[in-house]
Order: sequence, then C-alpha cells, then structure tokens
Amino acid sequence: MLREFGVEGVKVQEIVSLDEELLTCLPRPIYGLVFLFKWREEDPDKLEQSCPEEVWFANQTVSNACASVAMLNIVNNIPTIELGEHLQQFKEFTKELSPALRGDAISNFTFVKEVHNSFARKMDMLNADLHMKTEVTARKQSKRPKSGNDDEDTGFHFIAYVPIDDNVWKLDGLKRQPQKLGTAKSADWVRKAKPDIEACMSEYEEGHIEFAILSLVRDPLLDLLPALAINVRGIQALAAHLRGITAEKDEGRSTEHQEWPPDDGTLIGPDLTIGLTQDAIEQAQAPPSIESALGSHVISTILLCQQELCVAQTKLRSLIRDECEAKHSDEEKANARRHDYGPLALKLAQILARKPIVGYEKSGSRSKKQKK
Repeated sequence: MLREFGVEGVKVQEIVSLDEELLTCLPRPIYGLVFLFKWREEDPDKLEQSCPEEVWFANQTVSNACASVAMLNIVNNIPTIELGEHLQQFKEFTKELSPALRGDAISNFTFVKEVHNSFARKMDMLNADLHMKTEVTARKQSKRPKSGNDDEDTGFHFIAYVPIDDNVWKLDGLKRQPQKLGTAKSADWVRKAKPDIEACMSEYEEGHIEFAILSLVRDPLLDLLPALAINVRGIQALAAHLRGITAEKDEGRSTEHQEWPPDDGTLIGPDLTIGLTQDAIEQAQAPPSIESALGSHVISTILLCQQELCVAQTKLRSLIRDECEAKHSDEEKANARRHDYGPLALKLAQILARKPIVGYEKSGSRSKKQKK
C-alpha cells in the first residue's frame, strides 16, 4: 500500500515479540510501529488538549480506514523519506489543519481512497455494509445508547507509535488528539512505547492472540545497494592496478594474476536485476580499506585484498537477494489479496448446484430402501 502511495525508502516488517533480542534484529532506524488490536475505549484525560505543531496527526473520520490513517500518521512525521508527489502535496496542503479536518481531507482524497479500496475485496465491502446496517438497526431498536465498552461489538483497529523530536507519541485516529508517552532518544524510543503496547496486550485472555505489531523501518536496500556499488568499484580499482603492475613488469605471466574477471561469479559491473546501475558504480568511491593495496606493487598483497572484497561481496549479494525475494513475496501476496475470488467461488457453487452429487444420491437411495 505504501509503495502504491508513492512512499519510498521504508519497509514494513512484522514483529513477533517485543523481546529486546528480537527488536535488535530489526533494521535501523525504526520509523514507527503499527499496533493492531481489538479496540476498547480509553481514558480521554490522557490526551493532549491540542495537537502540537510538530506532530502531523489525522483523525479517522470514515469506517474501515484505520490502516491507511495509521500509515499516514507515521510517514507524514518522517522528514527523511520520499513521500511521492501526491502525498507530499497533501502533507503541505493539510499542514495548518486540525486533526479532524485532516481526517476529512483524507476521506476526500481520491488518490488515497483508490489505493485503499484496491486492497479491499468485494466480500470485505459487503461485510462492512452489513455490519453498518446491523449497527444502525440495533440502535433504532434499542433505547439504550451504545456503550464504547461493549466487547461484542468492538472491532479491530490500527494505531501508530512514532518518535518525533525526542518525544514518543501514540497516534490513534479514533481519538481527538495525540497522546505523548514520554521522552526518549531516537535510538531507544521503542522502549518507551513498549509498556503501553504490553498493557493493552495484557487485557486479553490467555490464549487469545488478537493483536499484531508491524514496524516501519528504513529499507535495507537503501544501504545494501550503495555498499555493493562501493565494493564493485573497489574490485575494479584493484583489477586495474594489478593489470598495470603486470604490464610494467612484463614478466610474461600466464598465471591467475592476469586472469580477469574471476570465474567464481564475482560481480564486476552493473546488475539491473537487483537495481545496481553503472551510474551508481561510477559515483561510488573505492573503499578506504584498499588504499594500502593500491599503493603496493606486491601482487600477493593486491590479490589478498581483492579476495577479501570478493568474500564481502558474497555476503552483500546474499542479503540483497533475501530483501528482493521478500519484497517480491510481499507483492505476490498483495496481488493475491487484491484479486477477487468471490465470483469464481459463486460460479463453482452454481455449477455444483446444477450437478447431481453421486455420493449424496447413493446415500439418499440407501436411506429410501431402508425405509421401505
């Protein structure tokens, strides 16, 4: 959904536990957390009286939009990422608006609505309509006003946790204002949000897993691809230096010293399949670690440094491959969700309804004979 919005440089990664050991494995920086849980009314006295100027926060003014609102409440508070043309203009347009008016702006923002609805299956929409109809009917029939603590009617909801200027904020689109959880350094802000999330989790009965946590982190490819470009640039520099030395010595070597490229699959140029371009390689600077080798005329020293770069490249390419495969898998899952299988299932059911089921007929015949 974020890629469809035009947001670049972020990755959504599920968090299976808030244990410190698992949190340290997340890519850094962590831009925000999205907590999915079964919504319950909370104490409104914990909220700010008004939305601070440095916090971009929008209310959820339409139903079934909490995921989009939570995402927007995070990405619009990250100054270092690329929002894309549409969201950047929207952020500027809503800069001076109140949270409620920002929520109205989201509900009227055609671009966001089209992206959001493209991920909703027809059955989701029908269920939402049915739920709304049932709720309205129940309210008409009951004289008792609906309580926010009625567990049987509560639904699932997304809220965001974001660090902004050394403060940790809880941004719940169903609340009128944001809630400040406290101060924390940017590297440790998750620890400040952790107790609030765990307190909500503790309200569930044991064995009922009715929540999920997603993290918005910096896309690792933003660091891995430049690192690979530097690596390739270094290998190219060592290769050129080695060729120059052997040419000067003119020792007529037919050994491995002059053989290039190596036959071990080492990358010595661009690879568009993973996004490594020639421009990226040319703009990269050779790593400082090879400076001594570039100043040496000892072939064994140069080859050793070259081998170290090749080993490092193998690790880099493995990490890049894993990230690319994960992104491709996410896209396949998203495309599968966006495909509406309802008409196919309905058609199959209609075909089966017109066809006699042999097992059922035989069973029916036997029961009739037994009755006779």
